[in-house]
Amino acid sequence: MTDSKHKGALGAAYAAKRPEDVAALYDRWSQTYDSDMSAAGYRHPTICLALLARHLPRGSAPLLDAGAGTGLIGEWLDIAGYPEVEALDISQGMLDQAERKGVYSALHCLALGGPLPFADNAYAGVISAGVFTSGHVGAEGLDELIRICRPGGVIALTVKNTIWDLGFNARVAELEAQGLVTRIEETRPYVSMPGEADTVPSRCLALRVN
Repeated sequence: MTDSKHKGALGAAYAAKRPEDVAALYDRWSQTYDSDMSAAGYRHPTICLALLARHLPRGSAPLLDAGAGTGLIGEWLDIAGYPEVEALDISQGMLDQAERKGVYSALHCLALGGPLPFADNAYAGVISAGVFTSGHVGAEGLDELIRICRPGGVIALTVKNTIWDLGFNARVAELEAQGLVTRIEETRPYVSMPGEADTVPSRCLALRVN
């Protein structure tokens, strides 16, 4: 995929309106996604992993990589000492690439934003990089991640400012006021892909589930 084509894929991903459109786009993109995002200087996985590792003890298990894509974070979690990670993604094509890396204990082809088929308190931690963004998932996806993360567990996620300002920040504040989560770290805003024209910043957030 040429540079102009992968920029087109990014634009289409942000503009997508229906989950099935998002899934189809990523299915088509899965073969070249890793190299394209590397060329764009994609920062979300590294920053999200750093926050998770700072607040969740090494060896905590199991974890859920929510929006795993091709498995970039799964590889790094394995190297960093988290032995049991499950992958969730809307795109079967992306999960097929992730499966080849051999680092996930289970793979789930599911969309965030609605009910998830996992038990309460099922996971010691959740990581979600690049999912809470334009055309993907908004604040409606947060409650289920909290439900499936056990008390004391950590959720590390990135949020694009567009979503942050459209209710995500307000929802986190509500959840804090209800005593359901504690905001333990929040980065300054940063551009997720310096190699792209889209300069709307994002931030990374770490929440402790109470």
